[in-house]
Amino acid sequence: MLESAGQKQTKEDIGGVNMRIFSAGPASAEEAPKRQTAVFETSAGTFKIELYNDLAPDTVKNFTDLIEKKYYDGIIFHRVIDNFMIQGGCPQGTGMGGPGYTIPDEFGKGLKHDRPGILSMANAGPNTGGSQFFITLVPCPWLDGKHAIFGHVTEGMDVVEAIGKVPTDSRDRPLKKVVIEKLTVI
Repeated sequence: MLESAGQKQTKEDIGGVNMRIFSAGPASAEEAPKRQTAVFETSAGTFKIELYNDLAPDTVKNFTDLIEKKYYDGIIFHRVIDNFMIQGGCPQGTGMGGPGYTIPDEFGKGLKHDRPGILSMANAGPNTGGSQFFITLVPCPWLDGKHAIFGHVTEGMDVVEAIGKVPTDSRDRPLKKVVIEKLTVI
């Protein structure tokens, strides 16, 4: 057996003819896409989210493209429900705005709303996500298969929880604005 360009190569004699058979070996860690981290600098503190570009590549690409355009800088968390989630990404601050387009739902294999700190696309129904996202404060299994998961909080969950505790009006809008001052990808 020979090794060539990461593939296993064998030679077999069939009817006097040498045949080369290539079989792809297991994917190496080098071949898997490196996960990126989104750094949220907010008026309530900083937190970091690991993005699942390996499990939800199109959703992550949309999100990081918007980050690179500074789309989220200055936007507020417009909807906060204690013991459920915090939501942001609306340029109008009302929950009604978006980037002017929608993206298809992308449900990565094995991704579930099974713990606090899950980052998902907010939507108004199937295939209507764009720029709005939410971060869970508790497990939310009823959202599985309805909202595309594309990351999870790795640092600063205390900041996310603090945002979840801000006083709100009857429409779940924070009485004191929590602003995404700067959002970057590393």
